[in-house]
Amino acid sequence: MDLIKNKASATPTDSGKQPAHEQVYQTLRSQILFGELVPGQPVTIQGLTDSLGVGMTPVREAIRRLISDGALVFQGNRRVSVPLLTTADIEQMIFARISIESELSRRATGNLQTADIDHLVRIDKHLDRMIADGDVGGYLRLNQTFHETLYSHANAAILSDLAERLWLRFGPSLRVVCGRFGTQSLPDRHKDIITALRNGDAEMAAKATAQDIEQGMELISESLNSA
Repeated sequence: MDLIKNKASATPTDSGKQPAHEQVYQTLRSQILFGELVPGQPVTIQGLTDSLGVGMTPVREAIRRLISDGALVFQGNRRVSVPLLTTADIEQMIFARISIESELSRRATGNLQTADIDHLVRIDKHLDRMIADGDVGGYLRLNQTFHETLYSHANAAILSDLAERLWLRFGPSLRVVCGRFGTQSLPDRHKDIITALRNGDAEMAAKATAQDIEQGMELISESLNSA
């Protein structure tokens, strides 16, 4: 199984199983989530039409959805860009992510089978190699895959949707942090999470998730303050 393949990996050149606007949306979503579009970067319909080789209508629809997701912001005068986070934004995100994602981990704990936990271990080992190799793109994808896989067992669609929207908001800034500090300095409390899951300890899983989130978001805050 390809551990870094996820629902955000579709491209406009994929087979015609999806409508063009969905393919464009998934491509742009992936570029934002993994920081290929950087904070503050302007996004234009014409530029995307040219770079993706698609028509204006699917691009407009994709941009509209991403603005609704909070992944892009409309700045007036028909200008759209990737959000620049403020200190206040990060403080709110820390609160929201800890509240939502800790609960997702808590709910998932009792639903995971041994095979599910083993799968998370394989993802984490793959992620460790990305960190050791300094592979920023691989780290970002596998880190997201680890959390998304864990949360998928929570059976909490509303909370999962909220978590995904938050990840879209901080993804570009996390890529900047990786570029500035390198992968070696990035937090990874995944092993603590896995230990809690094996022990069936929902509260410990929630606590380790909260620590993982807080450390990562604080790095983003430090990067923002030193810019």
